Amino acid sequence: MKINLFDLIGEYCITLQGGEDVYELIHPELMAGRQVELDFLNVGVFASPFFNAAIGRLLEDLKSDDLNQLLKISNLNDVGNMVLRRVIENSKEYYSNPTLRNALDEIVAQHAEA
Repeated sequence: MKINLFDLIGEYCITLQGGEDVYELIHPELMAGRQVELDFLNVGVFASPFFNAAIGRLLEDLKSDDLNQLLKISNLNDVGNMVLRRVIENSKEYYSNPTLRNALDEIVAQHAEA
């Protein structure tokens, strides 16, 4: 499966909702062991909420090595690559370290109540 993100999301891949839309498309494919390509041609602006929702969450269900084999990223510019790498590193730590995950979840819950 190949997804052209410009056609799906537009020039700006920045919102949590946009990332969730991508996640909903690719998660079942990846879980079934099928390759997915995300093509960022003509996408010029990126933000971590988009990548957290679209790709970071995948590490809850997939091992990093499996994700690397099944998910192909194409035409992502240098800024997008930098943001994506940071999101993946943070997600690996979040999903592999229960102490960190619990602490962060508690902080988020406290801020949501305020």
